[in-house]
Amino acid sequence: MSKLANPIRLLLLLAALAAVALPASGCGTSTADPNRGRVLFREKCGVCHTLAQAGTTAQIGPDLDDAFAAAREAGEGGDTVEGVVKAQVEYPRPSNSNPAVSMPADIVSGQDLEDVAAYVGLYAGVPGAAPPKVPGGPGAQVFANSGCGTCHTLAAAESGGVTGPNLNEVLPGQSAAMVEESIVDPNKTIAKGYPPNVMPANFGQTLSAKEVENLVEYLLESTSGGKGGGSKKGQGGHSSGPEAFTSGG
Repeated sequence: MSKLANPIRLLLLLAALAAVALPASGCGTSTADPNRGRVLFREKCGVCHTLAQAGTTAQIGPDLDDAFAAAREAGEGGDTVEGVVKAQVEYPRPSNSNPAVSMPADIVSGQDLEDVAAYVGLYAGVPGAAPPKVPGGPGAQVFANSGCGTCHTLAAAESGGVTGPNLNEVLPGQSAAMVEESIVDPNKTIAKGYPPNVMPANFGQTLSAKEVENLVEYLLESTSGGKGGGSKKGQGGHSSGPEAFTSGG
């Protein structure tokens, strides 16, 4: 969905689109797979949109929970949200060549669109929606909740994102201080071959100090078995050693 001035503007579109979206897109299909839709959403949509249940926090496009919260409060159900999602994916509004303000048409289509729309229809704007619990301890949960796997490959998390560097390759040998800096100040050092301003720069504000600590510990243990990763004490920053892993969500 394209970036709008604020979620209220998207809600105004909701009222106009709902009347045509449902019959036009055949929402409510019994063949949709919301679980598969969640995977596709994280891969295709989570790099631009925040959705709590998906654990995505990107801010390029509208926050879908904020955008559909008022509709939920007004009594609109998942079928309406699903229909609006389909209409917006098929016919993005506004539509131009600038990806920062306009989503490409048909970013998902066919069965993929059915599944993504069904998933968003189930969870967007639903109070208390959150990612499912994952194994691996508190750091693994922070990784999942923050949508890190949307952009990064990490074997321990069974994630295969490619927007940012493969963490299995770039993290071994880094210190805890280096990893933490890459999380809270992602544009300070950019991995070679990746653009800046892709990874959210607000993790230092949205995550507590303990959550950051847990995430760093999980990443180091997952990629080096806790060996060679170093600790915050006595470790330097990015003046030497492997490249930062940033420039992914």
